Amino acid sequence: MFSRILVIALLLLLTAVGASAASNVRVIDGDTIDLDGVRYRLHGIDAPEAGQFCKAADGSEWACGQVALRKLESLVVGRDVTCTPHEKDMYGRWVASCVADGTDVNGEMIASGLAWAFRKYSLDYVKAEEVAHAGHVGVWQADTQTPWDFRSHKWDSAASAAPAGGCPIKGNINSKQEKIYHAPWSKDYAKTKVDTRKGERWFCTEGEAIAAGWRPPQWGK
Repeated sequence: MFSRILVIALLLLLTAVGASAASNVRVIDGDTIDLDGVRYRLHGIDAPEAGQFCKAADGSEWACGQVALRKLESLVVGRDVTCTPHEKDMYGRWVASCVADGTDVNGEMIASGLAWAFRKYSLDYVKAEEVAHAGHVGVWQADTQTPWDFRSHKWDSAASAAPAGGCPIKGNINSKQEKIYHAPWSKDYAKTKVDTRKGERWFCTEGEAIAAGWRPPQWGK
């Protein structure tokens, strides 16, 4: 009887240890996570924006931004995640290399074809990108727009239509009174309205919005 109780106690202990190993992590988009209350931008990669579509091999389009987000969720949610920060970016996020249960998260996003090597800032994942490209996986199944070109195009189009001196970022206050800003490439940008009577406003840069107390939308669950 005693040995049976001891075995049950050990099993419960192992279960508790396994549960405690899972990190408190939330996925924001395909290359950004919140880990234990700290926001990290994945070093060396640039994933499709949440509202971005990419070309498929058959000529159709697929929601590559949402697929990248779900892929990142599968890599980090419910796992033991650690991030090694390199530096802070202009938005106050730590640019970091992250590992989940021993897997290089940044590298896996590249290997699965759901992010580009961000050559502007790092060459760390260029070789892994070349392998994904050669395999025609993910975004490499057909010619498609890079996320930086997608952002630039969306910005130019929105800036020309913005009423506030070419400042196209929409500062919205939702039903919960949360201040959320939508950049032109955000998934819900087109349907988001700005009502200045409610305290909503337009911003010229993401940094300006963050400094004023607004945050970006969160697409992860």
